[in-house]
Order: sequence, then structure tokens, then C-alpha cells
Amino acid sequence: MKKAALASAIVSLVCLASATAFAAPLPGQESSKVTPDMIQTGSDIPAKWVQPQGNFDYVKREVMIPMRDGVKLHTVIMIPKGAHDLPMLLERTPYDASGMASGNSPHMADAVWSGDKDWADGSYILVWQDIRGKYGSEGKYIMTRPPMGPLNPTKTDDTTDAWDTIDWLVKNIKESNGKVGMIGSSYDGWTVAMALLHPHPALKVAAPESPMVDGWMGDDWYHYGALRQVNLDYFTGQMTKQGSGQSVPRENYDDYTNFLEAGSPGAWADAHGFKQLPWWNRFAAHPSYDAFWQLQALDKLLVQHPSNVPTMWLQGLWDQEDIYGAVHAWEALEKAGHGANNHLVMGPWWHSQINRAGWNLGPLKWPGDTTAQFRQQVIIPWFNHYLRGTPMAKPLPEAMIYNAVEQHWDSFNDWKPASEQKLTPIYLQGDFGLGFEQPSGGSDSYVSDPAKPVPYLQRPIPAQNEDRWRTWLVQDQRFVVDRPDVLSYTTPVLTKTVTVQGAPIADIFARTTGTDGDFVVKLIDVYPGSVPTDPTMGGYELPVSMDIFRGRYRKSFSDPSPIPANEVQQYRFRLPTINYEFKPGHRIMVQIQSTLFPLYDRNPQTYVPNILFAKPADYKKATITIEHGADGKSAVLLPVVATTPR
Repeated sequence: MKKAALASAIVSLVCLASATAFAAPLPGQESSKVTPDMIQTGSDIPAKWVQPQGNFDYVKREVMIPMRDGVKLHTVIMIPKGAHDLPMLLERTPYDASGMASGNSPHMADAVWSGDKDWADGSYILVWQDIRGKYGSEGKYIMTRPPMGPLNPTKTDDTTDAWDTIDWLVKNIKESNGKVGMIGSSYDGWTVAMALLHPHPALKVAAPESPMVDGWMGDDWYHYGALRQVNLDYFTGQMTKQGSGQSVPRENYDDYTNFLEAGSPGAWADAHGFKQLPWWNRFAAHPSYDAFWQLQALDKLLVQHPSNVPTMWLQGLWDQEDIYGAVHAWEALEKAGHGANNHLVMGPWWHSQINRAGWNLGPLKWPGDTTAQFRQQVIIPWFNHYLRGTPMAKPLPEAMIYNAVEQHWDSFNDWKPASEQKLTPIYLQGDFGLGFEQPSGGSDSYVSDPAKPVPYLQRPIPAQNEDRWRTWLVQDQRFVVDRPDVLSYTTPVLTKTVTVQGAPIADIFARTTGTDGDFVVKLIDVYPGSVPTDPTMGGYELPVSMDIFRGRYRKSFSDPSPIPANEVQQYRFRLPTINYEFKPGHRIMVQIQSTLFPLYDRNPQTYVPNILFAKPADYKKATITIEHGADGKSAVLLPVVATTPR
């Protein structure tokens, strides 16, 4: 046999042997055979999955609670296993009740959202409910549905829905002791306040946290008439779906550019389909403080319908969203003689931070987790007192307000509403000085250009950046101090502590070449150039209290009027409440400007009927002159108190 033929034969034998080897079953292996149980023609997802929960320390129920008009509201209930005679904690929300108890854990404290972890210790039945028309609830959603009356001709509102819900709970949750407390922040705080207008007898205690009380005067929508236009995303997120909608899509990363290019807020809204939203159409038709806003102001309604429910009005000292509501609700009730069962608490927090960790607020660091400490040491024992009958170590004071400089809580049994404060003017002086002595005279001017508004944060300002949004109220103001359209007035270095407790009042005398205009006033603590304990705070310009005022409302919030050009006018408005100490070595600064963009919409500085729909040609430069002499002694009126050793 030739070599080539021999090689070919050998290869053929090897391949045949290999094929035979692979085809033969291995020892112990049988050949494959398809049987009927291997075949699935339906879905591998069962019609209903039931998770074994034998090791869970709670039972979770989802029910539809009927209201008096037949509408049913989706409600999630978590009950500790073996519970009996436990109080119930109720939160009513437009933000998805199921999401507040979505953790797949056998332990109740791990299954709830951060705000309820300290409550989920087995001693409370926790209840969350979707308000009408949101997520799993039936009915029609109406933004902060007004109470029954001129703005709501139906027979239901969030007061009746809270009443009906509590009534159902005490009759159907047999593990309870028949007592209910309500809690919630922001919109959820609003639902607590609404429940207080006519509380169910089983509602024994309540804590509205940073509640939406007056959306025009100083909560989410406006501040003294200036529109908080970045909140327009909330409209689409809340009202384009029954669940969670999306924010407005952005052309640019920097929102400063987005809103500047859009022109007016109305142009922005029209471009993004807002005319489809009934709420926007009602909202946009009422830019002034008319009956639409006045009849929804909860501080006024609470005084008209005071309750006997012990209530803690709680908010953050640097609440970037709802810094108005809790303080004004408490003050209104206090002034009307209902202070005995109403308490004010202000912590060193951003909006709703009470429900999260509280170790710091931006660059400000605290000696411990202030929110966890407050929940565990104050609010839960206080709720326990009214819901379980347990004694408190000491009574809750009229007001508890954190001292951010000394880093401790101060308690007050004689905290005064703003209208009863004793005020000390700190005057704007020549050469951009600031002091308690009478000013010698003079004025300062700047050009406010709507084409170049002062940003409220250092640019770029992304639309979605939670950390920067939460802490913008403690942003170091050095980023604007050198702008020609920002006036900064500063005291000499302090030689003794200046303690301010209450609400400062801006009292500005100014002229403008325009016929409308805004005024932003900031009260700032200027740190020494060197801070050995925290070098990053050297020279920091910390805003302590600030707000914006729309000039057309200087005489009336409901009836705006043009500003007479080149005539001195007085602009007097309240700044947010503080409990603050300006220490020796620091300086006090007052800054004045006309824009805080894009957080607030630009004033065209030309009087138009509805600023929301100002035309491009309406936006004009104006020269603003701040007086600090014979024509007006501009000042910030401070509630200065004598410093008392702690």
C-alpha cells in the first residue's frame, strides 16, 4: 500500500472510532427521552405568586377603603405579628402608598421607607393611603383639593377622606387600640393639616412636617408673587399620569440656559404641552393673591376651624421648598389663642430631611444624627404619650428651634409670632457698610438686566441634581459677591455675639427706572478668613435667611400696581424665621439683588398684566437705586435678643 493511501485509511479509522466513542453513553448515563412533564405550553409566570411569610415579623394588607361618596382609596397596612391594642400611624400621600412599604424583607423596619424605620419597631400599626385619583385609588385627582366650599362644590375633600379613613380603620383593624396619629411631610403634611379642619375623634395627635400651607405667599409655587418656575416639572410629574409622570425634557444641561432661552414661564409651559393640564390653566389665570389662593390658605382655615388635637408643626431652618407653612400655621393658631395644643419645631434640615439622615446640611456638620435623635427622643415619645398613655420625661415646649452655631436645641415657652417681635434695625451704610447706628446718607445703584439674571446656584445648574437642590439655601454666596448687579453691605468684624431669634424683616427704600421689579434680600454670616477647625469654611458667606419680593405687590398682594418710575418706594417683607448667633470674629452681611434665576422667573421690569406671559420685548434693563439716607433708611429689622449663657 502506498504511503498516501495508508495515511488516509488510518485517519478514517480514527474518525470512526471517535464518532463511536462520542455516541456511546458514559457509564451510568441513560439515553435522552422527552416525557410529558418536560413540556410547558402556558406561561412560566403563575397567575398569582404567594410568597411564604412564615418568618416575617409583620402582616401586610392592601385594602380599598370606601369613602362616603362610594369612591375607594387604596390603603397599605402593616401590622406587627401578634399585635393587640397598638396605635395606628396614618400617612396620606400622592406619592405611591405601596412604595412606602416596598422592601422585600421579613423585618418590618427593613421593609418600610426611611421616614418610618424608627416607627417600625413592633409598637405601631403603620398605614399609608393613596389620595383620590393617584396610584391605586379611585376618584379624580385635584391638586391640593380645596376644602368644600366656593372652590369645591362637591361633598368631599381631604378632610372628609381622612375622617372616613380613620373611621374605617378603628372599626376594622382589630389589632389596634382605636387611636390614630397622623404624620407626613410636604404634600403629605398638607393632608395632615386638612384632617385637622374637622378631625375624627380617634385622631389623637398630628405632625405636619414642612406642610404646603400657602402656595402663593411662600411655599411651593410663589414667594410674595415671584414664581418658583423650576417647580413646573412637578406639574408634569404629578398630573400627566395617575402614577408617576416625567419631568419636562431639557435641551441643555444647564437650566439657566433652558429657562433663559424659553423666555417667559408661560412660553416654557406652552412649548411643553401644559395647556393639557387643568391645574396649569387655573394656576396661570391667577398670578396675584386673589380668592383662588386666599380660599386655599390653610393657616387662615385652621384658625377658622381650630382643633383640640395636639399638633407639632415641624420644618427645616433651611427648607428649600416649604419654608413658609409650618411657621405661619403655628403663628396663626398661637395668635388666635390656640397655642396650648400647638407646638413649633424647626431643625437644622433641608426639606423633609426629618425623614432621612441628619448628620449634616451641606457644609454644616452636626454632632450626631440630628434627625434620628429627634425622632427617637422627641416625636415618637410625644406620639406615644397621646396614643399609648406613656408619660413624657418633660413636657414639649411651645417651640423647639435648633441653634446651628452652638449646635444644640433651644426650648422656648415664650416664642413670639413675628407680629409681636421687638425689632432692631441694622442699616445699610455708605461705602457698603452695615451697622446698628443711623446711616449718614447716600444711595447705591446697579443695573438689573433680564438678559443676564443673577443665578441662585453657581452654574451650570442641572435640572436633576438632588444634592445641589437640597442645599442651595446654604450655598456660599461668594460666587455672586463681585457681580455689579449684587450689592453687599457688611459690618466690621464683630466683637460680641449678636443673637437673632425670630423673623427678620426686610425694609428697603428704592427707586427704579422701570415700572416693575423684584427685590432679593439675603442675611448672611461671613466667616473669618481662617477657620482652624474646618479650613474649608474660611471666608464662607453662609445665607441665614433670604427671600424675594415682587415689587408690584408693595401695596397689595391681591391688587398689583405699576411702580412709579424714578420714585422712592418702600418694600417691606418678612424673611424666614431663624434662631442664630453671629459670633465674634464674624461679620454680618446684607445682600440685595433683583434676580434669583432660574429658581424664580424673571421680572420683565415693565409692568404687564400677567408676568407669566410677558413678551420678549417686555424684558428691559432697569437701574435700581437703594436708598440709605434722607430719602429712606434701608435696613433689615432684626429680632435681636440678649445673649443668655446656656
